[in-house]
Amino acid sequence: MLRIGCHLSSSKGFLAMGKEAVKIGANTFQFFTRNPRGGKAKALDPEDIAAYLDFAKEHGLAQILAHAPYVLNPCAKDEGLRQFAFDTMCDDLSRLKYIPDAMYNFHPGSHVKQGTETGIAYISDMLNRINEKEYQTVILLETMAGKGTEIGRNFEELRKIIDHVEDSSRLGVCMDTCHVFDGGYDIVEHLEQVMEEFDRIIGLNRLKAMHLNDSMNKLGSHKDRHEKIGEGNIGLPAFCAIVTHSKLRHLPFFLETPNDLDGYQREIALLRKEAEL
Repeated sequence: MLRIGCHLSSSKGFLAMGKEAVKIGANTFQFFTRNPRGGKAKALDPEDIAAYLDFAKEHGLAQILAHAPYVLNPCAKDEGLRQFAFDTMCDDLSRLKYIPDAMYNFHPGSHVKQGTETGIAYISDMLNRINEKEYQTVILLETMAGKGTEIGRNFEELRKIIDHVEDSSRLGVCMDTCHVFDGGYDIVEHLEQVMEEFDRIIGLNRLKAMHLNDSMNKLGSHKDRHEKIGEGNIGLPAFCAIVTHSKLRHLPFFLETPNDLDGYQREIALLRKEAEL
């Protein structure tokens, strides 16, 4: 069965997110670990987590995705900002041990005119330091559109980060369809070739999740503007090809389109129907 969900607000707790997911036909979901622009995370509620885990087992919810706040920049020029990213991620990962099946996704960051190699070195160094804490959660690097000095604008940059992490056994990739399309990868006309390139450079075994987002912009724009499924420049046929692809259909898919819950419900139903044809 297609594993598909959307981004839900964590403000009401895990059980509430689980119930919202089931209500809209989802069997997974993504959430921010805290305010996406930063700030402290809410105190853990053991009773809520226990109730969620029981509910998830009963309703077939599996392998949810925690998203780090956007404000983190592991390759910032300022050492204090890099330390803030490290401290925040450690705090998030320490909390995620209570949700054993969850994965953790983050944006690699922007090198801010320090150069790509310097940025990659900072990110890898942070991941090596995190590994010393022996967290068990799988950490995902997200593919980026390439705005400004973003790291992760192509598969090669992500590969370099992975290569500089001493133990990369729990390190994977989340592919964002809008980001890779805006980054110049033609998943509309040449999906198979893009997947082959990803496999050659990174390895499909590293691909652990996908963000499904249409794009307001054209191929290679490097702008990163999400659109509803089928209403952008990627188009519905490409998404149908993605969710039914023999090497992708086993992955969890997460919608990050500009939608309310009703809109997500329609998109989930649409893609589920296409996947079952």
